[in-house]
Amino acid sequence: MIKLNILDQETIKITNKKRIINLLYKKRELTKQDISKKLNISVPTIINNVNELIKEGILEEAGVGDSTGGRKPVIVKFISSARYSFGVEVKPHYVRIILVNLDSEIQYDKYFKMNCLQNFNKVLDKVEEEIDIAIKETKIERYKVLGVGFSLPGTVNEEKMLLEIAPNLMVKNICFQKFQSRINIPVYIENEANAAAYAEINLSIGNEMKNLVYISITEGIGVGVIVEDNLYKGKNKRAGEFGHMTIVPNGIECNCGRKGCWEMYVSERALLNYYNNNSTEKISLLKEFFNKLDNNEEIAIKVWKRYIDYLSIGIQNIILALDPHYVVVGGEISEYEDNLLNYLNEKVFIENKFYNEKDNRILLSKLKKDSSIKGAALLPYNKLFFLGSKII
Repeated sequence: MIKLNILDQETIKITNKKRIINLLYKKRELTKQDISKKLNISVPTIINNVNELIKEGILEEAGVGDSTGGRKPVIVKFISSARYSFGVEVKPHYVRIILVNLDSEIQYDKYFKMNCLQNFNKVLDKVEEEIDIAIKETKIERYKVLGVGFSLPGTVNEEKMLLEIAPNLMVKNICFQKFQSRINIPVYIENEANAAAYAEINLSIGNEMKNLVYISITEGIGVGVIVEDNLYKGKNKRAGEFGHMTIVPNGIECNCGRKGCWEMYVSERALLNYYNNNSTEKISLLKEFFNKLDNNEEIAIKVWKRYIDYLSIGIQNIILALDPHYVVVGGEISEYEDNLLNYLNEKVFIENKFYNEKDNRILLSKLKKDSSIKGAALLPYNKLFFLGSKII
């Protein structure tokens, strides 16, 4: 009973601290009395916890407020530079590393081309080297770095710290525990679409959402599912693999070993490949394709209509399966709103008996290319900010 009581008191104390941090993160500064009223926690308890958080450097006193009689109340302020975290985004041919503060503002940003296929050890060596450089250049004390979050294009078991399989990287069973021991900083890993969905729900338009599906359109297709503010991963950590649902029976062969997968028709690579297969003029960038589309090139129009058809079929399936408040489309393609959103709404919300535009909305990511990497950088903040599990 004594041990249980001690545990309960410690849990209550940690919870109170997180509630205070969350409140001040949103409000930026408040008096201790205001914190007490908003959280319904006694003033003495608030004072004790606030004093500890000031010692930890997360909060600071910022003057005094107006008096309602008696001593003027002390204002407490949230310090966004109190702690930092790294986000690492790994793609087949490049790696990007960012360092963010507690407001998720980027303090350091490094992009480097690299062949990440098959040899993942070299990727981790480069990341370790870049982390040391970033800490030196920004002159941040190492203890202030809460962790390193990885955004990975594959199936991830975050508890075992295992990248189970990443077909587009041609690797499987990559364990991050040794890497964590090497850098002596906590490491967190997540599927890139899940990380992006995590960022949307916490940093962007997701602030007012409860249920959303994030579709990451990159070299492949990833889908992150948010249910009641929680990231849904399922029993075997494989939920959201809509990129590998069959759209065309016996269609184009996919890296996963199946045929006709959705990502073989709606990824960036699929769009560019289909254009190149139908044109004598070859392109390698989305920007080139959309320039041709804006110039009303006949081949580009034909390719785009086909692309929207396949993208719409997948989104319709997702809406029928999950019935989310919102479907958020992300990746570089989301930057071309004029070409994308109207066409997509027109195709997805065809007349049917199950759903319409008032039931489910399609949005484009506001975080754009930063979605998954900022989501990865958020992962280390879980213990500091969040009151319960954010994964189901």
